Amino acid sequence: MSFPGVWAVAAIVGGCLVLSGCETPRYGCPSTRMRATAELVFGRSSDDPDHRSVTEADFIRFLDEEVTPRFPDGLTVVDAQGRWSAPAGSAVHRPSKMVMVVLRGRADDHRRLDAVREAYKRRYHQQSVLLLTRGDCVSF
Repeated sequence: MSFPGVWAVAAIVGGCLVLSGCETPRYGCPSTRMRATAELVFGRSSDDPDHRSVTEADFIRFLDEEVTPRFPDGLTVVDAQGRWSAPAGSAVHRPSKMVMVVLRGRADDHRRLDAVREAYKRRYHQQSVLLLTRGDCVSF
């Protein structure tokens, strides 16, 4: 086959894939199972003398009042240990909670995540709540 012929075949195959709606699986995952996911990491202690820690009951109440209403399809909570270097250079170790959510793909998903983060920072006097988002192959 001549060089121009190779390009013609490639164009035809590519066109067929686009027109037929075929989707190439990403890393072996069908595109119908690719979903945006989010992990939120909440510190459970602070330097605020009036509110030194977020108890298990406090966190459950926060989930019930702030997270679950915004993400009613479900979520997973994992106990974690946060570690980082403070600006003064000392190592900080704090108990944390990680909440994992499979997002619906709605236009307001990130607004809802930000609302959860702001509510936690305000309620428990936190400087930040870590948010990680990515695309994952999801199957239930």
